[in-house]
Amino acid sequence: MRKAAYEKLLKEILAEVAGSSHFKESTKYIQHGNTSIYRHSIMVARKSCQIASRFNLDVSYNELVRGALLHDYFLYDWHDKAHKHRRPHGFFHASAALRNAMQDFMLTDIEKDIIKKHMFPLTPVPPVYIESWVVCIADKICSVGETFIQARKKANLSML
Repeated sequence: MRKAAYEKLLKEILAEVAGSSHFKESTKYIQHGNTSIYRHSIMVARKSCQIASRFNLDVSYNELVRGALLHDYFLYDWHDKAHKHRRPHGFFHASAALRNAMQDFMLTDIEKDIIKKHMFPLTPVPPVYIESWVVCIADKICSVGETFIQARKKANLSML
């Protein structure tokens, strides 16, 4: 799929997801560095499309994008020590995201697998579908970038 086509698809699915759920609440929560969960989820969806397109993978782009947008749909501040979420966050937030997504959306098996297993290998069962593997990889790429770009900015500021 060409970039223009998946960008259009991403925009359409984002409008549907954000317009019919609590997805916009994710703007209030930071994921990595200073990146909101909302922005992180969009970047993971975009990176997933880039990977699938670059390697000419036979994927369902609709399910790939929806699963990527909802992969961190846990709707709480995981940095808040007073919050009652299960810890460590990395091991348990996928279940919370899946539970929330299933309350707000009708999900396909592929979308459920993407959300539930995007933290592999922290979740012991590996992804089943190619779409799940793509989102798992895209999530790690984006997470590393968000974390280290913020850390580098802080280090550069401290040298001033």
